[in-house]
Amino acid sequence: MKVVIQRVLKASVTIDKKIVASIENGLLILLGIVNEDTSEDINWLSNKIVNLRVFADDKGVMNKSLLDVDGHAIVVSQFTLHASTKKGNRPSYIKAAKPDVAIPLYQAFINRIELDLGKTVQTGQFGADMKIELINDGPVTVIIDSKNKV
Repeated sequence: MKVVIQRVLKASVTIDKKIVASIENGLLILLGIVNEDTSEDINWLSNKIVNLRVFADDKGVMNKSLLDVDGHAIVVSQFTLHASTKKGNRPSYIKAAKPDVAIPLYQAFINRIELDLGKTVQTGQFGADMKIELINDGPVTVIIDSKNKV
């Protein structure tokens, strides 16, 4: 699994001109899934995200986690995170898991992050054409790949 995490002052997801998710003070999490991903990837990545110290403490140092600041999260599936651009100029998405594999893993990731965070997280809709709006705070953007744990 690969994620792009953005610390946001606010973020929202719109589908067909209707806002389906909206948060303030938290993380927008773009999630890419491959066939090889397992519950081990889900558990490791969720724990890493909720404990990632990307929020400022009282001295302005990034020393607090999503848990520490009682922040919110939006999880959006994004198969394009696994794009290969090695050949030509048109990205290949062959590494991205197909819906029959990706949807159950996406749902399991959402469930796990809710458990680790202790609250409901908001989501986009798998496979939908979504419009994402955000105010990136910092900006702070972090990329994590569960296949690169070491």
